[in-house]
Amino acid sequence: MATVWDEAEQDGIGEEVLKMSTEEIIQRTRLLDSEIKIMKSEVLRVTHELQAMKDKIKENSEKIKVNKTLPYLVSNVIELLDVDPNDQEEDGANIDLDSQRKGKCAVIKTSTRQTYFLPVIGLVDAEKLKPGDLVGVNKDSYLILETLPTEYDSRVKAMEVDERPTEQYSDIGGLDKQIQELVEAIVLPMNHKEKFENLGIQPPKGVLMYGPPGTGKTLLARACAAQTKATFLKLAGPQLVQMFIGDGAKLVRDAFALAKEKAPSIIFIDELDAIGTKRFDSEKAGDREVQRTMLELLNQLDGFQPNTQVKVIAATNRVDILDPALLRSGRLDRKIEFPMPNEEARARIMQIHSRKMNVRA
Repeated sequence: MATVWDEAEQDGIGEEVLKMSTEEIIQRTRLLDSEIKIMKSEVLRVTHELQAMKDKIKENSEKIKVNKTLPYLVSNVIELLDVDPNDQEEDGANIDLDSQRKGKCAVIKTSTRQTYFLPVIGLVDAEKLKPGDLVGVNKDSYLILETLPTEYDSRVKAMEVDERPTEQYSDIGGLDKQIQELVEAIVLPMNHKEKFENLGIQPPKGVLMYGPPGTGKTLLARACAAQTKATFLKLAGPQLVQMFIGDGAKLVRDAFALAKEKAPSIIFIDELDAIGTKRFDSEKAGDREVQRTMLELLNQLDGFQPNTQVKVIAATNRVDILDPALLRSGRLDRKIEFPMPNEEARARIMQIHSRKMNVRA
């Protein structure tokens, strides 16, 4: 026969409640009712807060949509700074630290040549930004809304850019020694970079090929790019001589920037003597512009590490008039001569060009 305790246990009533008096049970019930009311009011408050947050999110989404409406103001990121909002001094007003992003802040320069400091960067992750990036900002708040593709001079884009050259060493005759030297200076450092790092050897940044016209300088440079699976960028020296001040230097900067983006890459500068002649005092604006372009080339050669996947090959047939600064260590310090072919080399060239011809013995 079931006892009162067993029935209470089945109904979920604890032993403690069974021992309580009627007055104590009534008081306990009132406390529970009070707690239920408090919890209901808390649920109601949280529901209101949730709705308010949803409304705020919707409002902010609309603001973002309006702010992201084109056109953007184009700007460049000048510098990224680490700023802690807790370190900022209050000026008597309350500062909402939660609304400020702890971490990166940015300094930008707009296309109108105005510089601004942004405590809050905007919609772009600060970790994805770096100095020099091109960004689109809101024309009123200057918040960064989007990163833009890198801008290059149209003439740089128009220069010969071959993503995958197909020339082979077997297409070149009579230049076995030159091929070996170029392999040591360009191909091996690009294909086996880790070996140079393990040995602690600094590979050359660039190579100067000199010799009479038509001796295979450009062909061998393209073959090197094919062996390293590198992008081949050909830039002619006369192209860098521009009418307006600073245009030639900008072409050089953009060419190197494009090469770094498309790395591994080889920049081939043909007819280097057009901009690389020895410096001299001149009152002519044209001569000064040529020298300014050469100084930018020297600056770019000094601006990247030897172990990067960008190499420079220059060619000229007037090595005697080049400025010594171009040939010093750390720049175009490896020089390869391309002489006129001898009888054996001419025979090999003839074989290469006639191997697809139907020739009777």
